[in-house]
Amino acid sequence: MDKKLAIVAIGGNALNKSKESPTVENMLKNLEFTSKCLVELVKKDYKLVITHGNGPQVGNILLQQEAAKDIVPPFPLDVNGAMTQGYIGYMIVQSLKNVLIKENINKEVSCIVTQVLVSKNDPAFMNPSKPIGPFYYEKDVEYLIKEKGWDMIEDAGRGWRRVVPSPQPLDIVEINSIKKLVQNNNIVIAAGGGGIPVIKENNEIKGVEGVIDKDRASALLAIELDADEFIILTAVEKVFINYNKPNQMAISLMDINEAKKYIQEGHFSKGSMLPKIEACIDFVEKTGRKALITDLGKLSEALEGRTGTIIKK
Repeated sequence: MDKKLAIVAIGGNALNKSKESPTVENMLKNLEFTSKCLVELVKKDYKLVITHGNGPQVGNILLQQEAAKDIVPPFPLDVNGAMTQGYIGYMIVQSLKNVLIKENINKEVSCIVTQVLVSKNDPAFMNPSKPIGPFYYEKDVEYLIKEKGWDMIEDAGRGWRRVVPSPQPLDIVEINSIKKLVQNNNIVIAAGGGGIPVIKENNEIKGVEGVIDKDRASALLAIELDADEFIILTAVEKVFINYNKPNQMAISLMDINEAKKYIQEGHFSKGSMLPKIEACIDFVEKTGRKALITDLGKLSEALEGRTGTIIKK
């Protein structure tokens, strides 16, 4: 019997906790816990492809480059995205490998710096909507818009953030390389931060300014790899409707029609849960297989059906 393939999208809390200093030491400490949770999938005999977010990390790079712009010219967003794929991928590979060694599991871990094809005519380029970087106080918003030319939005009641174009992912450029690694029983880290957005012009690939939503790119990767399961790990144990209201209710199971109804009713915030639900719907519609959303620390329980939110056809 072939092993099941799970595509697992880990959220920002897998790298940095809220209000925690984004040091390498803190990231590695958090990734040690993350890796222990992910290795539970390996113990259950899954093949594993991991994706990750990079919004805060790209934001920090942009801040560093802004501070040093008179010494070193800033890089465009696609190059900054590649930077985060490299260093976050390195940390995940190292952390996972160390946990696997401690568990006496002989398995290779690889990271692929991944390009994701988008359309140069995607309307997102005219309507920036993807939050990146740190949160700002409302009193600072006018200055950031005026002096830096940033587009800013209020993000799910958590503060104000810069927004950039978020085109729809169409194809994974390195998909064949990823498939070969999976077939050889490697754990693969791919499509970090949603992948590097690229377009095709005159039969050449070219990077563009933007950030692809990590969950949507992860769903595309899961579809192209014909994955058995698509798992999104975030900071909540289950999906809620009427979230943070007196009548909030946790959802353990919903089909895609119920999920679409909840979207229409406005239950999910654009900057947090909405893209996760939309990504799950996309995966379920195109494969007929289930998707799971749960808290990173509850993964093992969720795989046994004791918690989490399942989205099915």
